[in-house]
Amino acid sequence: MARYLLKRIFYLLLTLFIVITITFFLMKLLPGTPLNNQAKLSKSQIAVIYQQYGLDKPLWQQYVSYLGNVLHGNFGTSFQFSDQPVSYLISSRIGPSLQLGLQAIIVGVPIGTLIGALGAVKKNTWVDTSTTIISILGISIPSFVLAVLFQYFFGVKLHMFPIANWGGFIFTVLPSLALAASPLAESARFMRTEMVDVMNSDYIELAKAKGLTKVGIIYHHALRNSLIPLLTVVGPLAVGIMTGSMVVENIFSIPGIGELFVKSVLTNDYPTIMGLTIVYSVMLMVVLLITDIIYSLVDPRIRLTDKN
Repeated sequence: MARYLLKRIFYLLLTLFIVITITFFLMKLLPGTPLNNQAKLSKSQIAVIYQQYGLDKPLWQQYVSYLGNVLHGNFGTSFQFSDQPVSYLISSRIGPSLQLGLQAIIVGVPIGTLIGALGAVKKNTWVDTSTTIISILGISIPSFVLAVLFQYFFGVKLHMFPIANWGGFIFTVLPSLALAASPLAESARFMRTEMVDVMNSDYIELAKAKGLTKVGIIYHHALRNSLIPLLTVVGPLAVGIMTGSMVVENIFSIPGIGELFVKSVLTNDYPTIMGLTIVYSVMLMVVLLITDIIYSLVDPRIRLTDKN
C-alpha cells in the first residue's frame, strides 16, 4: 500500500510538471497581451510593466523562473485584479465553487444511483423507461439552460429562491440543482447498465438458488458490485463540476473560480490562468487517487499494490 501510494504521488508530480509545461507555452500563443485594454499607457510605461513581471525576458527564462516560483508556492501576481496575488484570488474564490460542486454531487449521485438501480431491477417496465428518459434529459440539457429555467420559475415566478448573488445557503439551492442534473443522469445511466449485467451473472443465479431474498441479493451482491464502475465516473465528474461551473456561476453572479477563469482567459492574465490550471490538475489527480483507495474499501478483493 505504501509503495503504491509513493509511486502514484511520483506520477502525480510528473503529470503536474507536464501539465504546467504544456499550459505555459500554449498560453503564450494566445492572441494579444495582458495590457490590451490599457490603451492609455505609453510605450515606456508598458516596458516598465513588462520588466516588473519578467515578460521582457526570453521565453525559456520566463518558464524556468515560473517553475522556481511554483516550487515555493508562489503563483505570481494577477494583471487584472489590481496586483493581487494569484494564490489569494484562488483561495478567496474556491470556497463557493467547492460548495456548489459538493452539493451537486451529494444531491445528484445518490438520487441517480437509486434511479439507475430501480431501472435495472424493473427492467423493461415503465419504471425502466422513465429512468432512461430522466437520464437522457439530464445529459442532453446543459446545466446553464436549467439554471435559466430555475431562475425564471423558482425565482421570478414563484419567489421561492433568490435568482442571483451570494449570501448564504439559500443562494446555493438553484445553482446546485442545475449542476446536479449531470451527475444524476450519469450515475443513473451507469448504474442501470452495470446492474443489468450484474443481475444476469452466474453468482446472482447461485444466490437465488441458495434461497436468498431478492432484497438481500440486490443489496449485498448486485448493488455492491455495481458501485465500482460508478466510482470511476463520479471522481472526475465531481472535479469537473467543482471547477467547470463557470457558466452557471456567471448566470447566478457567484464569485467562484469558474468566473475567475473566464475573466483571466479573456484578459490574458497569464499568472491567473496558470494558477487555476495547476489547481484544477491537482484536484483531479487527488480525486483519482482517492477513488482508487475507495475501490479497495468497497470491494475487499481489490488490493492496492505496486503492481497495479
